[in-house]
This record gives sequence, C-alpha cells and structure tokens, in this order.
Amino acid sequence: MVNLLSSIPLDPEILSRTPPEVIDLILSLLEKIRVLEARVEELEAKLNKNSSNSNKPPSSDSPFTAKPQAPKKARKKRKRPGSRQQCLRPTEIVELHPELCSCGSCSFEQVEPYYIHQVVELPDTPMHVRHLILYRGHCVHCGKKIKAPIPLHLRSGFGPRLSAMIVELCGVHGDSRRATQDFLYSVLGVPVSQGAIQNVLDRASRAIEPHYEAIKAAVHACAVNHADETVWKQKNVLEWLWLLCNPKAAFFLLHPSRSKEAFSMLVGDWRGRLISDDYGAYVTWEHGRQTCLAHLIRRAKNLSERTPPSLSKPGAWLLNELTLLCRMSRHPPSINEWSTHCARMQRLINLYANQDDELGQLVRRIASELESLRLFLHHPGVAPTNNLAERTLRFAVLWRKRSFGTRVEKGDRFVERILSLRQTCRLQGKRVFPILVAAMEAFFQEVLPDTSWIYGGNTATP
Repeated sequence: MVNLLSSIPLDPEILSRTPPEVIDLILSLLEKIRVLEARVEELEAKLNKNSSNSNKPPSSDSPFTAKPQAPKKARKKRKRPGSRQQCLRPTEIVELHPELCSCGSCSFEQVEPYYIHQVVELPDTPMHVRHLILYRGHCVHCGKKIKAPIPLHLRSGFGPRLSAMIVELCGVHGDSRRATQDFLYSVLGVPVSQGAIQNVLDRASRAIEPHYEAIKAAVHACAVNHADETVWKQKNVLEWLWLLCNPKAAFFLLHPSRSKEAFSMLVGDWRGRLISDDYGAYVTWEHGRQTCLAHLIRRAKNLSERTPPSLSKPGAWLLNELTLLCRMSRHPPSINEWSTHCARMQRLINLYANQDDELGQLVRRIASELESLRLFLHHPGVAPTNNLAERTLRFAVLWRKRSFGTRVEKGDRFVERILSLRQTCRLQGKRVFPILVAAMEAFFQEVLPDTSWIYGGNTATP
C-alpha cells in the first residue's frame, strides 16, 4: 500500500487526511492514465512508421510528409558518373564549313572537323501492309471447290515486329490495353481492337515460354540467390508472386498461397545459399541463409525513434551495431574490431533478451539468427541485404497497383513469363524488344528461339 501511495504526487500530510475511498479512486485513475499513455505511445509508433523504419513499401509513404534532412555537416557531395548522349551510327552526314569571319573574310585554310553534333529523328515511314488475295476455283476432275490457304506464319494478321511492340507496351512497360490501343492508332495509324491486342499477348506468352524455362534453369544453376514475395490478385482472389533472382537472372512464380509448398515450387531442386528476410518459409532453409540486415536495421530504427527511453536507447544501440555489421561487407573488420563488435552484441542480447516488449522480441530474433546475420563475411558473393530482390520486385508491385492483378490463369502465366524476361534483360543490360521480335519470328516459324544469351551467350539483334 505504501508503494502505491508513493505514486500519488501529493504531500503525505494531505494523503493522511484523504479518505480511503478517494485514494482508491486516485490510484485507479492513475492506473488508467498509465495504460492510456502506453496505448497512445503504441499508436503514435504505428502512425510514424514509414518505409525507412519498417517493412512498408516506399509507395505507402505520405506525399505530404517531408523527409527529414541530415545535418549539413553530415552531408557529403556524391560524385555521380554522369551520362552522355551516345553517338549513334549516322544514316546521313552533313558537313558544315565556316562561312564568314568577323573581319569579313570568306577564305579559310587548314580546315578540319572539330565536333559532331547529332540530331536524332523518327523516320516518316508508312506501315508495311501486305494484302494476301486468296483465290478459289473448281477442280477440273471432280468439280470440288478449292480455296487457297493462308500461310501459317501469316495467319495472325500481325507481323513479329508489331507483335513485339504490343508486348513491349503491355508487358515490358505495363500499359493497359486501352493505352496500347491509343498509342498504336495515334503514333502508327493502325486501328487495333483490344481483343486483337489480347490475342497478340496470348501468342507472345507461348512464344517466350522457352525463355521462361531457360531463365528458371539459369537461376537454379547459380550458387547464391535472393528470394522475396509480394501479394497478387486473380479476380480479387489473393495470390502470391514469388521471386528467385541473382545479379544475372530473375525467375517469377505466381502461386495461390504463401506457404512452404509454394517456396518449394520456386526453388525446385536448387540447394545454394539463400538471401532473404526472416519469413518462416525461408528461416528453415538448411543450405546456408543470409538474413537481410536492411529489414532488421529498419526495425531497430523504429525502436530508436520511440518515446520511452527504455526502447529508444537500446534501439539506437542496436541500430548502430547492425549498421556497422552491414558496412563490414565493403570494409572487412580487423580481428580487434570484430571481437569488440561481437562482445557488444552479446552484451546487448544478455541485457534485453528477456524483455516482453518489441525490443525483447527483436533481440531474441537476432540471437536465434546470429550465424545467418554473418554469412556474407565467410562466403564471397553473398550480400548482407536482400535489396536486389526488393528492387527487382518493385516493377511488379507498381504493375499490380495499376492493373489490380489478373483475371484468368493464362494472365498469371503471361505475368510470370514477361516479368522474368523483362527483369532478366534489365539485370544483364539488354534490350527486350529485339529479343521479343526474335521470339515471335521463331514462334511463327514453329522453331525454338535462341536463349543462349540468358547463360551469357550472344543473341542476334533483328
């Protein structure tokens, strides 16, 4: 009772004259205030979450909230490599000579070129339209009417290059069918129905299936891969878009669930080292796993921004240690630096692992995955973060937000294949359009396309 009375901010003499009923009421009110303050702090912490201190995507950040700027003394001017306009192969050369000097002379000697000014323009070329005039006639022997057949590779009504452009707009850039229809009519002068556009996409999905299988094989042949997943919807039914990627290829898979079964379908018989977040399907990986330090750093940053010192101070400590560990990928530590870092981490775990709050949960998670946090220090090629997978998945997330997912099964297959092809080309610095043209030509000729570029070979540019 004495401890409870000490929590009342009143003079002991006043408390001695206060009726017990009033003291009980004050104590109950103080307890309610304590509970409400804790609730307010919890709600404020949720309200202040953003992409920098949680796993929320950057697109969820409010555009009306200004990002905090670092102190001026901490700013460093970043030297960017810059980009210059590439000099393309000319189709026309115009030589310009000096005309008039300021003194009025028009005669010059030792004339030599000093600069090339490049002007790029779209050619005003009409669409190539081929009319196939089909004839029919009666057989002179039996009288049967025979019609001329349309060649198989011309039956679609759209050539490989126009088909590839439609796929480029709808799949590679994620435009809608209507936007693609407007572009074709406005720029090319070709009126195309949305149904015809969908038919082209269906053919393209079958045409790039060999590329999809080759990308899958290339990813499974790599010793180190990143994994991540995001939500997807098929006709408002929740699905999951899974990703397994490395710096050379990206393999996407749509599955109805976010389960170990889906993850098993993603990895197949691959048994390399995995870089991922701490989702349960990844944690059980037995062949070497690197936990994404960026996820843990964001959670520690969230704790460091909390109001109670019991969370903010240990959160700042943990944030500093995780950031230091992540930097060791670029600057390997000395023996002394490594031993002191391990000692500080162990002390932090001993102090806060038994707490029941968010700090205790995070510290226990780190303690259970210490080996997974440091895998990148022992194995070259393993990154400390899963940023590659998150960046590769970013385009798919934006596509989902614009299109609200897919409607039928064939739409899922098209999404898997075109995303895998687009992101693999992006990772390898290749143009998607020439590969789509070659794929459509091979599809119309009923032959397999060239997929050697996926494994590092060269592909012909149409």
